[in-house]
Amino acid sequence: MTSQPTPTKAGNAPGRAGDSGGGLQAGLKNRHLSMIAIGGVIGAGLFVGSSSGIATAGPGILLSYALVGTLVVLVMRMLGEMSAANPTSGSFSAHADRALGRWAGFSIGWLYWFFWVVVLAVEATAGAKILQGWIPAVPQWGWALIVMIVLTATNLVSVGSYGEFEFWFAGIKVVAIGAFIVVGALAVFGVLPGVHSDKAGLSNLTAHGGFLPHGPGAILTGVLLVVFSFMGSEIATLAAGESEDPQRAVTKSTNSIIWRIGVFYLGSILVVVSLLPWNDPSIKEQGSYVAALNSLGIAHAGQIMNFIVLTSVLSCLNSGLYTASRMAFSLGRRGDAPKAFARTTSRGVPMAAIIASVLFGFVAVFFNYKFPDSVFLFLVNSSGAVALFVWLVICFSQLRMRKIIQREAPEKLVVKMWLYPYLTWATAALIVFVLGYMLTDTEHDGRETVLLSLLVAAVVLVIAVVKQKLGGGRAAEPAADAEQARAEVGA
Repeated sequence: MTSQPTPTKAGNAPGRAGDSGGGLQAGLKNRHLSMIAIGGVIGAGLFVGSSSGIATAGPGILLSYALVGTLVVLVMRMLGEMSAANPTSGSFSAHADRALGRWAGFSIGWLYWFFWVVVLAVEATAGAKILQGWIPAVPQWGWALIVMIVLTATNLVSVGSYGEFEFWFAGIKVVAIGAFIVVGALAVFGVLPGVHSDKAGLSNLTAHGGFLPHGPGAILTGVLLVVFSFMGSEIATLAAGESEDPQRAVTKSTNSIIWRIGVFYLGSILVVVSLLPWNDPSIKEQGSYVAALNSLGIAHAGQIMNFIVLTSVLSCLNSGLYTASRMAFSLGRRGDAPKAFARTTSRGVPMAAIIASVLFGFVAVFFNYKFPDSVFLFLVNSSGAVALFVWLVICFSQLRMRKIIQREAPEKLVVKMWLYPYLTWATAALIVFVLGYMLTDTEHDGRETVLLSLLVAAVVLVIAVVKQKLGGGRAAEPAADAEQARAEVGA
């Protein structure tokens, strides 16, 4: 069975072949995992990208968020089923390897790694712009370099330091959105002391051209604009492999995904489109959340939101580097990446995997400053549809893995996909439909994104098939290695 070794507690296990330390260690506490799971669905894209969605679909953007949110809930349920039965740092890539074949695990693993190293550059640049606005004496590229170095150092220290940073980053996001929803809701119902907003009210949902001012078709266009802001929900299943109780962590994060999306996405967007008319110019000029805060007369609303967005950016950078490095580690364990990626330090940190990921991130940052409209634009567009590819692979993996788990270890089915296999097939069909609809979208670069992403995916797939045909060596049998690790932990 393809899986990574069960993480060991520091000092419990001697180093194994290929490791300079004792393998990955269970350095994430339950509070870390809980906050990573909650914060994972709150990306900077929610704060920054929601304004274009509102402009495109009006209040109907709520249906776009609900549709994508439902899709994410279903995909996470499938992933939760597989990950609860077999917690691993490779998550869906390792499951695809077992269920669909080595070519699938190789392809989706490298595509996911590629996605996150590009995200590192995007988020580093976004954070640098905010920081330069506060301290203009430091150039933008200097800030990008600083934040990348700081978070690289954090990840290199230990998985516990990553968890601690992410706990506070995610905590700030959660508190900020919670406060925004409460304050906004009080204003909408006219009971917020000291605030007299003549624009706020539930009537904004229908008063300005109706709930769907641009017609029902705008819902699907809105889906294209918001779908990528949900990427990151799966991070909790990767991080669970380094927790004290992986099965419990996966089960908890899977079961809570519905309320997390319902509150943080649908709840906050509902407040935004209720506080202001959807076509208010300030939403596009200032950003949806800043405009909503300004409409309440809250002092320094722009700077408050910039701080929250910066926190989200740093959180995304922190998690992106962690996620990319753990996927590289998993690929190394399975013989699908350089063996050095599978080696860990005495603290259980895959140093080579982290350094390789951040180096590609630095290269992407360089391209963003040197060739923003050519090379970097290609990188961004060619990684844009990877989220949908990952979700599709999860669907097909779960169809096969359910049968394997039922045959080999039915007691591990502590999380089950609803209405299997019908709802799994329906989810896969919806993802294919969204990809197909993107091919018709020329206004928002949907077609270019899908075609370039398919091109990169095809190249990776060809490499995977050729590698398999040539009989590339697999790392030591992972299942046996995992059993050894379990024995060592219990010793």
